Amino acid sequence: MTNRTLKFGSIELRQLKKRDARKLQALLVKDRTWLSPWEATTPGIRYPVDARDLISNLLYQQRKGTGLAFVLEIDGKFAGQINAANILHGSVSSASVGYWIGKEFAGRGAMPIAVALTIDYLFDEQNLHRVQIDIRPENGASLRVVEKLGLREEGLKERFIHIDGQWRDHRTFAITS
Repeated sequence: MTNRTLKFGSIELRQLKKRDARKLQALLVKDRTWLSPWEATTPGIRYPVDARDLISNLLYQQRKGTGLAFVLEIDGKFAGQINAANILHGSVSSASVGYWIGKEFAGRGAMPIAVALTIDYLFDEQNLHRVQIDIRPENGASLRVVEKLGLREEGLKERFIHIDGQWRDHRTFAITS
């Protein structure tokens, strides 16, 4: 990905960079209670994860072409993040999208716009055919995002992702180009 910025009004997505580590870490620590029920965890690893390690891993995936990492800024303030993972081209041509937003920015309608910008980028610039989003059944805010965007529900994945110390069920939503 080039250093392209995706923008709509006061909402901007830009490529995650190493220099974002301090702001990312500060927001993850500040909103720990708000984010922990929804954050993926790895059994045996202590949290919160060091933002430098997180960024290094995301940028490695980006270099390999299997992931993209965006910073979400609202009115120029670091507000959250969107990642596209498991990017596959060829006969599958798909990706999975995950996202989070800081508590002070939630509920303003920014995330549906940011997710829509990401999906458009994946379809138009990455030439993908399908984008999937997996959401915990209890995460009402994320469920509203996919509802607003008209993604179709495809089913339930039982004990799918390790989150907040346990294997959690996820509802799967998708959209095709």
